Amino acid sequence: MQDIAQLLAIVERKYQFDQQHKWGGAHRYLDDIKKEVDEVEEELPRERWCFLEDELADILWNYLNAMNALQHQNKITIESVFARAYRKYEQRVSAIEGDESWQAVKQRQKQQLQQEFEKQPTVVASQIRD
Repeated sequence: MQDIAQLLAIVERKYQFDQQHKWGGAHRYLDDIKKEVDEVEEELPRERWCFLEDELADILWNYLNAMNALQHQNKITIESVFARAYRKYEQRVSAIEGDESWQAVKQRQKQQLQQEFEKQPTVVASQIRD
């Protein structure tokens, strides 16, 4: 997991570089993820595993850069995304191991997410920073 920390450090260096140069923001990285997923799908039937790993690395790179950009915009924190992912999928896997359906736990989580959203303070449009 040390590689993740090192990769995040490179992502931050790229963010700092981007601030001095023309950059498309988080949306650019999200658009690139869509393209990279297509490239992963193209590699699967070819069975060129090193190329597949390389394309998956591109998805990870763009995903981490999108999260970092959103973190700098004070929209999220990378740690909170990882923590939310852990909780979410720990609940789902535990549920299916206990013979509950994936869909049932997913539906319950969506309801909990809606309740969490409803408890958020209201944001006035002028307070939103891009």
